[in-house]
Amino acid sequence: MDAQGATSTAVAVLRDWRRWPAYLGTLWRRSLRFRTVTVTMLLTSLAIFVTCVTMALVIQNDLFESRKNAVLEDARRAVDQAQGTLDSAFVSDDPAALSDLWNSVQVDLGRNSTSEGLTGIRIDSSTRTSLSGFTAGLSANLVSSALSNRVVQSEGWQSWQSVALDVGGREVPGIIVGQQLVVPEAGPFAVYFAYDFDDADKTLGFVQRTLWIAGLGLVALIAGISYIVLRSVSTPIVEAAETSARLASGDLGVRIRVHGEDELATLGRSFNAMADSIEAQIKELGELSLVQQRFVSDVSHELRTPLTTIRLAADMLNDQREAFDPITSRTTELLHTQVQRFETLLSDLLEISRYDAGSVQLELEATSLAHLAEDIVDQMRPLAEGRGTELRLVAPGGYSPVDMDPRRVRRVLRNLVGNAIEHGEGRPVVVTVDSNQHAVAVGVRDSGLGMDPADAERVFDRFWRADPSRKRTIGGTGLGLSIALGDATLHGGTLAVWSELGVGSNFVLTLPRRGGTLTGESPVPLEPAEPLAEIGDATQPIQLAQLPPELFDEGSLS
Repeated sequence: MDAQGATSTAVAVLRDWRRWPAYLGTLWRRSLRFRTVTVTMLLTSLAIFVTCVTMALVIQNDLFESRKNAVLEDARRAVDQAQGTLDSAFVSDDPAALSDLWNSVQVDLGRNSTSEGLTGIRIDSSTRTSLSGFTAGLSANLVSSALSNRVVQSEGWQSWQSVALDVGGREVPGIIVGQQLVVPEAGPFAVYFAYDFDDADKTLGFVQRTLWIAGLGLVALIAGISYIVLRSVSTPIVEAAETSARLASGDLGVRIRVHGEDELATLGRSFNAMADSIEAQIKELGELSLVQQRFVSDVSHELRTPLTTIRLAADMLNDQREAFDPITSRTTELLHTQVQRFETLLSDLLEISRYDAGSVQLELEATSLAHLAEDIVDQMRPLAEGRGTELRLVAPGGYSPVDMDPRRVRRVLRNLVGNAIEHGEGRPVVVTVDSNQHAVAVGVRDSGLGMDPADAERVFDRFWRADPSRKRTIGGTGLGLSIALGDATLHGGTLAVWSELGVGSNFVLTLPRRGGTLTGESPVPLEPAEPLAEIGDATQPIQLAQLPPELFDEGSLS
């Protein structure tokens, strides 16, 4: 696909989001560059995410601890200064002096601390004094019972808790620090300081935003670097893959452009050297093939003249064999048979040489495949009866005329039926003809010894036999199936085989109804659906002459 086609496909995919999974799956399977960049981005993103989260948590904890320690120290200093003032003052039993001292201590607590508010709660109310608690910007309702209990029980020690403070009409994070303050003649008071952590929270938010922005930028930067580096490495690999595909398709002159002296350049030079070697060998093999084809053709032509003379002499001797003694008569008969077989072999060799040279032309005629099959069955029935084989015809379709070369199709059917009779072990042979809107087909099935998959793959090879020790009894040359496959291919059709040891074989010839290539399935299945014994009377020969003429119209039985 060129760049314009790829761009059009990408735009179409972007417009239809439902196609994204399929498109991305195709890219993942086919593009090394996309797969590598995607994996790199995912792993990098995961690593940066873990790093950013860890750093954010560490910074958050450090900011909180630093701010907490500072406010604890601030509260302790304010309480210590207030306690020192109370301890050094002499108020005796003067309530007014004690009240003035207590008021001045409250002012000093607010002035000596940086808290947002404070409150004091009297712990021991049993002493007879007029002093009471105070509130300066901090509501006593924000002090939880747990914090209050800890302050009461921890004389001389600080306690704190995290709370949400109302500052300027909005809630901000903060903590409340509590500690006891002992007032002479009045007993202990619980003093609570409120500190907001808004500045630390803003600092933490700024740090986190910076970390995430830097992380995303780093991911994009790594993705770009990975793409550039991978492109420099994968471009020669992609070029090598495209070049090898063109070389495999038959373009022997294509080569890889080589730049530099690195490992990729060495790979390119090695590939080009391999391509040069392959091209030279293919050309040499092509020349040898042409020489072989010319040799076979020339030898076949040259042998026809002396063979004709020998055949005439063999025919004359065979006609007079009854006048000879028994040994000479038998020898004359064998000579006549082998000369005929030799003549058939020469004809097959000439036909094979024409296929190799690409000089075979079809002589198309509108012909009914069912008619041809019936003719072949009638011709081969005496041979089948001589072998004790029942020859059956099943023709539910295939009556409509189709353009084909009837001589070549007859030859294919004769070869298939003859092989089925020879290898059918005396069991029934069924010839099935059927058609659909795309193709016509004929299947020849026997219940003989069959073949294993390895033998079935080589059954169309020239001069090949599944069992070399088995002799041909119907005068085959070993080229019949090769020529049959060539005839099927020449029509734009197929010739396929299904076989199983101990079950039998089924050959199916499929021809397109109209010129071109086959589309869809063959009307005759390659693998039989049931044993021959289960077909029963349905396989009895159909007498075409007894069928009404309207059945032969286009598409009536097809």
